[in-house]
Amino acid sequence: MKNLVILGGGYGGMRILQRLLPNDLPEDVTITLIDRVPYHCLKTEYYALAAGTISDQHVRVSFPEHPRLSLKYAEITEIQLEKQQVCLQNGETVHYDELIIGLGCEDKYHNVPGAKEFTYSIQSIEKARDTYQRLNNLPAGSTVGIVGAGLSGVELASELNESRSDLNIKLFDRSNYILSAFPERLSIYVENWFDTNSVEIINNANITRVEEGVLYNHDEPISVDAVVWTAGIQANKLVRELPIEKDNMGRAVITPRHHLPEYENVFILGDCASLPHAPSAQLAEGQAEQIVEVMIKRWKGEEPPESFPTIKLKGILGSLGKKHGFGMIGERSITGRVARILKSGILWVYKYHNG
Repeated sequence: MKNLVILGGGYGGMRILQRLLPNDLPEDVTITLIDRVPYHCLKTEYYALAAGTISDQHVRVSFPEHPRLSLKYAEITEIQLEKQQVCLQNGETVHYDELIIGLGCEDKYHNVPGAKEFTYSIQSIEKARDTYQRLNNLPAGSTVGIVGAGLSGVELASELNESRSDLNIKLFDRSNYILSAFPERLSIYVENWFDTNSVEIINNANITRVEEGVLYNHDEPISVDAVVWTAGIQANKLVRELPIEKDNMGRAVITPRHHLPEYENVFILGDCASLPHAPSAQLAEGQAEQIVEVMIKRWKGEEPPESFPTIKLKGILGSLGKKHGFGMIGERSITGRVARILKSGILWVYKYHNG
């Protein structure tokens, strides 16, 4: 039997399982999925978990069941490419014939002193839970600093404002305006929403240091009761430590077939892969579809395509609390209740189709 090992049960890993199970997995292939937690997590909703507006169960989806699917819940300590094995914290090693690495991303602190030690995160379900505990145990009138006003920072700030209107929320961003990756019209809409809802935006920020209870912007101290970091990501540490070519975010450089140039049996998926688009769930799922096509061709003894069409993203949607939102559908900007309803509907379909 050949063993296909998937590291990480995120959006890409789940799409791989959905495509291969129950009918497209050859009789001589087994799958081993290794993840820290015993369920697929809806990472795009961690901001709401941290803000306290949804419960833990809302971001969990069960993994599929199949007689040739083995689930291991463990911490991975090393990937040994030459030996074709994965080392686990409990001392166990798992051999693979083909490997799919979809371990996601981690916060990138840009060498800011104290940022790692004194800020909270929403990059994993464990960290989002810790952030929830901290934010929702703060007394009334406390100040929360959110560093980074991309999609994650904006959604967290708006959701926390709705959950805890008694808090003073300060949103720090390096750019002239928030959501710099979006059209200016959307940025202005979101800034106006924050103004109306008394969330303070601090543009052209430069966080130079973080200490317990103090955030330094351009070396000027600002008193805070908690800080959440959403100001950048990098590939998972295990990928950054591999002896392979990587980009400046630590993501693995891959071929058009999504595998490592030196190891055609090792595929890199999602936030760990160096791709022209910004990391997203849609991108990971698009990659997963193409990786499955490569594997199925090879299992049949056929040559996979040399390359694939560019993965087309349908758009991106963000929330401003439970009633308002913003986003892009193709080239079209949308705002207000329609954007929020669309996001809720897509989430519902994803969760209950997969669950």
